[in-house]
Amino acid sequence: MIDFHRHKEEFLKYCEAFKGYSPLTIFSYNESIDEMLKHADMEVLDTQHHINLMPFRIKIAVNKPKTIARKLSAVRSFIKYLRLEGILIHVRGDESIKVPKSLPKPVSHEHILTALAHAPQMERLAILLLYAMGLRISELSNLRTENIGNQWCRVMGKGSKERDIPVLAHVWEAVSDYKVKSLCGGFLFESNGEKLSENSLRYSIMKVFREVGFHVTPHQLRHAYATELLNNNARIADVSELLGHASMATTQIYTKLGNALKMDHYLKSHPLCQKTEESEC
Repeated sequence: MIDFHRHKEEFLKYCEAFKGYSPLTIFSYNESIDEMLKHADMEVLDTQHHINLMPFRIKIAVNKPKTIARKLSAVRSFIKYLRLEGILIHVRGDESIKVPKSLPKPVSHEHILTALAHAPQMERLAILLLYAMGLRISELSNLRTENIGNQWCRVMGKGSKERDIPVLAHVWEAVSDYKVKSLCGGFLFESNGEKLSENSLRYSIMKVFREVGFHVTPHQLRHAYATELLNNNARIADVSELLGHASMATTQIYTKLGNALKMDHYLKSHPLCQKTEESEC
């Protein structure tokens, strides 16, 4: 029997160094693979390693479908890596599960403006960059001062893929003012000479919205960015590139969101759709 734990450590290093996965993803992968190694049945027959995932699946069955799918995805990636390393593996119980597709929930432009009006300078800039540039929270945390200019910002996205995003004039003014007052170093958002973590930025941003009566996550600001662009006739190919999506199919979920909002507005606005004694839409 091979040393799966040693191979797991090598796999995680590979994911971090060559695939550019975030520390949060690495942590999630490590947790899921450890859980699989603890509960799955494994044996060696004729130089081939047989892994039965059913005991592992029974153990994680209490989780939500999305969590189960995430754990299975991590395990599949690990097994794929082992096969690429030349290890013969036969897997049972690897069937996919159906995960209900949910539309992203963007926050309204008015709510964002309210939060911006009440936010301290650092939090205001963070919210502004997420909404005006559609950044992921990991991209915001890793944003270097040298990579943001008065017209374009160079962003390091998932898988270490770089992309350039336009910078609005008033966003650049806010960045310039913040850089002068905060005396930031290599990273735009720092504390005591160290870059702020994703969790610290997430907490600060959500706190601002809570103080004005809204529950908003940083990722909802990215959703709002994409939705506003598409609802105002931006080309889906351009939006996909600006978001750093590997496939345009990922971006298309925002077109479905736009249709859902249009239907909701229609049902609330058209007189034939108002519940009356004579008719009901």
